[in-house]
Amino acid sequence: MKREIKFSLLYRDMWQSSGKYVPRVDQLKQIAPVIIDMGCFARVETNGGAFEQVNLLFGENPNAAVRAWTAPFNRAGIETHMLERALNALRMNPVPADVRRLMFKVKKAQGTDIARSFCGLNDPRNLQPSIAYAKAAGMIAQAAMSITYGQVFTVDYYAGLADKLADFGADEICLKDMAGIGRPAFLGKIVKTIKDRHPKLVVQYHGHSGPGFSVASMLEVARAGADYIDVAMEPLSWGTSHPDVITIQAMLRDDGFLVPDINMKAYMEARRLTQSFIDDFLGFFIDPSNKHMSSLLVGCGLPGGMMGSMMADLRGMHSAINAALRQNNKREVSLNDLVVQLFQEVEYVWPKLGCPPLVTPFSQYVKNIALMNILYMAQGKPRFAAIDKDSWNMILGKMGRLPGELSPEIVALAKANNMEFYTGDPQAPYPDALDEYRKEMQENGWSPGKDDEELFELAMHDRQYRDYKSGVAKERFTKELEQAREKAGAPIVVVRPVVEMPAFDAAAVRERYPTAWPVQAPAKGQVIWQYDLADVSTAPVIGTAFKKGAPVCYVQTYYGLEPAPAMADGQLVQVETRQGDVVEKNQIIAFLKTEE
Repeated sequence: MKREIKFSLLYRDMWQSSGKYVPRVDQLKQIAPVIIDMGCFARVETNGGAFEQVNLLFGENPNAAVRAWTAPFNRAGIETHMLERALNALRMNPVPADVRRLMFKVKKAQGTDIARSFCGLNDPRNLQPSIAYAKAAGMIAQAAMSITYGQVFTVDYYAGLADKLADFGADEICLKDMAGIGRPAFLGKIVKTIKDRHPKLVVQYHGHSGPGFSVASMLEVARAGADYIDVAMEPLSWGTSHPDVITIQAMLRDDGFLVPDINMKAYMEARRLTQSFIDDFLGFFIDPSNKHMSSLLVGCGLPGGMMGSMMADLRGMHSAINAALRQNNKREVSLNDLVVQLFQEVEYVWPKLGCPPLVTPFSQYVKNIALMNILYMAQGKPRFAAIDKDSWNMILGKMGRLPGELSPEIVALAKANNMEFYTGDPQAPYPDALDEYRKEMQENGWSPGKDDEELFELAMHDRQYRDYKSGVAKERFTKELEQAREKAGAPIVVVRPVVEMPAFDAAAVRERYPTAWPVQAPAKGQVIWQYDLADVSTAPVIGTAFKKGAPVCYVQTYYGLEPAPAMADGQLVQVETRQGDVVEKNQIIAFLKTEE
């Protein structure tokens, strides 16, 4: 008898792997019936990490969006699933336990059936509460293991982790191959071992196209006993996203599996609608490089979804690195040289940092450290001359236990900076907070909402929720869209006034100030020199002094304000950006002259 393989459509992740935003709720309601008509999906990933933040950024109510988006699938008997980050839940930083617990109750009430929970460090202590909270809320608890490749990450490592998750009560296990670097035979052995030990445990495989292993990996995990395969569909399949359902269906059917038929008329309509959303406005925020697969990812293991932002980082740093090389009588590098150098530096620093699986947010931390090392070495400084706060929190164990051992030089660096390592429960430092947020809602006259969903949204994304309620979020997004349309040469309704600034020449700055340090954008977003966005000319005065670690300015991201800190004591000598400019992550915003 043929064994059945079921498909899950990753409609949320397809967009997140391609660009900055997801479709608006009116667009999601448009395509839901068409996805149902395709007839080949047992599950659809509807919401989770980044989804609510995007709704808030649009100025939409995220709770209304989740309810409207999941409802058609609920009625059709198609399961819906969300992605959550365990200790970080739906955001990039730790969340109090009472807020995490409320999340599962709210999402179940809104129509989400399955909670896919992952910890970027594979720390079981972070996953155990998520499993318990999901089951208590009546959801299917799917525990995800972050897949990567290296000496620490053996079949026994993952099988042992799966054993613990099963003991915690997980209903299902997901192999989350976020960079697509899991070798096919290796993944097959993991699935077979899990199935041998836990034959009734459902196993789902999630693999990005990235370096190109994913199709072979899907065949191997299917042969080993996987029950569900995550897939995408055109025009957002392949590249940094996921293989297309048509290819995977044909491959598995030819191998003797029972797989569902695809209603091709509905597929083409879903394809057309998705493209229309891209043409409407979402395409302005999709980096073309994210349509490409790259074998260069095999060695460094960076997730494919980072390629677009990574290239923007490298372009922003290229001239500064070359200026530093010239200053030290070294050969300049091309952008292609720099790409290879960054990949090699990631390979070098990753084991020294305890081998964190390269998934959000830890992939960003490792990449940022590697990129800054390249700049430091070009300046004649040692590696790890400065490490940002979030990366230190990872190194010190404040987000969970690292899978591997830290190198002696990193341990020595921590001690030299009088830093203490943390071995306690990662949840412990974050006390319950719902009472404070409930008080804020009462003071503002805001309703906690059906099933306390508005209270949850404030507690999970407080800064973004306040901006949504005040209307600032809608105004900000409208301005960003106008800017994107202007840049693309598309028609716009309103054009913001532009105040010209002196031309920026990083090389000239480096030659004049050899000890200058760059101030870099901590994330993609809008530069905030002053909080009045209407004042587009506002910027600090040249010569302003900043202490190491102090915010030079801020970047307004989709999830809130991020400070752009000074990496050393110094005075402002060059400003590149205007108030309200949109910058890429790690783009140079300004330079500080130091006395070193």
